[in-house]
Amino acid sequence: MTSHVYSLHSTLELPLEDVHDFFEDPDLPAEIADIEITRRNNTLIVSAVAAEDNISKYTPTAQLKASVTENRIYLDEEEEDEEDSGPFASGPSGGPQWGAFGQEEEMERPSELVEYACFKGDRETVLQNTALQYPMFEVLCKLALECEKGALTAITARDGTLEATRIVDGEERAARLEVVEDPRENGPGNGINWRDNKFIS
Repeated sequence: MTSHVYSLHSTLELPLEDVHDFFEDPDLPAEIADIEITRRNNTLIVSAVAAEDNISKYTPTAQLKASVTENRIYLDEEEEDEEDSGPFASGPSGGPQWGAFGQEEEMERPSELVEYACFKGDRETVLQNTALQYPMFEVLCKLALECEKGALTAITARDGTLEATRIVDGEERAARLEVVEDPRENGPGNGINWRDNKFIS
């Protein structure tokens, strides 16, 4: 019985370098032989390569799509001892540095620009194409466990059984399926009965 991804929403983001490291030696499902990564401007595409020949080479296989953005990351600064900080900090001679009193020195925090891959959106945006879609979803779940920021929620069917998936900030969270009442089943009880209205002739 085939498996299917019914709904998916992702806000995952992680450094682009970590994505490449993850796919250097990934633990892939049996249906996927390899992964191909291509970049087009600010878009990253991770495509599945079928393990068997029953999929035509002209059939587009499932792919993960991410936008690439640059984020400025501030590096951790070394903590200074209390006695070596403040306007009364001792100078080279051991005396107070009176020249620093009342002056606020603006020091730039060390930082660097880091490229991030952002797998954000619904199924049609993040997980595209039907062939090998569910195995590629499993790959996305493993990638989500490497993300320190973002969430992945999905409803899938495997072997005829519906399953809910929820991964938040790199950790699997409890998820459940809930059946809600269809608004269309409420009927016109609170609506206007246009067929029996004395104001309409």
